[in-house]
Amino acid sequence: MKTHPLDKALDLVHSDIQAGCFTGATSPDYWNMVGPFGGTTAAVMLQSVLRHPDLLGEPVAVTVNYAAAVSEGAFEVLAIPVRTNRSTQHWTIQMSQAGADGKTHVTTTGTAVTALRRETWGTSDFPMPEGPLPSAVERATIGPARAAWIAQYEMRPIIGSIPTVWDGGGDSSETRMWLRDAEPRPLDFAALMALSDTFYPRVWLRRATPVPIGTVSITTYFHTDAAMLAEVGTGYLLGRATGQQFRNGYFDQAAQLWGESGALLATSNQIVYFKE
Repeated sequence: MKTHPLDKALDLVHSDIQAGCFTGATSPDYWNMVGPFGGTTAAVMLQSVLRHPDLLGEPVAVTVNYAAAVSEGAFEVLAIPVRTNRSTQHWTIQMSQAGADGKTHVTTTGTAVTALRRETWGTSDFPMPEGPLPSAVERATIGPARAAWIAQYEMRPIIGSIPTVWDGGGDSSETRMWLRDAEPRPLDFAALMALSDTFYPRVWLRRATPVPIGTVSITTYFHTDAAMLAEVGTGYLLGRATGQQFRNGYFDQAAQLWGESGALLATSNQIVYFKE
């Protein structure tokens, strides 16, 4: 049976010596301009927690900080449960690689919270926006040829597609689109983590100017459990992303992801550097 590209990218080998220590390698299928797609790196960081033998519960929140560019090739990830309570568990995560000098360098750091969820009252103050069905929206074929990761996703923008004219005339930072893995794959937490980072930089849309950018930190909150993810299966998610503030070389963008049923599955915030 063929292995899905994302599962190849998430393939980690656990150490026989140290619990929570994994080795892996970057995937050409999810390559970006100068390194791996940040969503895949975040998913790998989460995967190390999900694969840890002492895992308690399911993800509630994951923060990933991109300290340096990840180079092509092998890397090591260390996931440590620094505190385990009755129903929650707190983690630190670190990715490192051997540099050109032969020394090991940290490229990515992160934290995570997992928990045993229980049935309680619940509601949402952020309903899914109304819009056309996925079948009524044309699939996007945009993106630089060097960004291989874009081909791994099926994106159907409703509003806020990437500008076709870079004239500095942008006036909104909102995108809404249907999205899912291009090669069908049942949704899980690692895939949802990656999907939360699939929105192109809001500064490009707001300014209609393709300035250089780099995500500094992303936090994704999970409002779902494994049973809800199983109900989504290989279906579409409706994603919405907006910028909130652009100033002094940084901007933040907020994103939400709903299942086709209308259930809010994840929300995400990231801070992004841009260069003038």
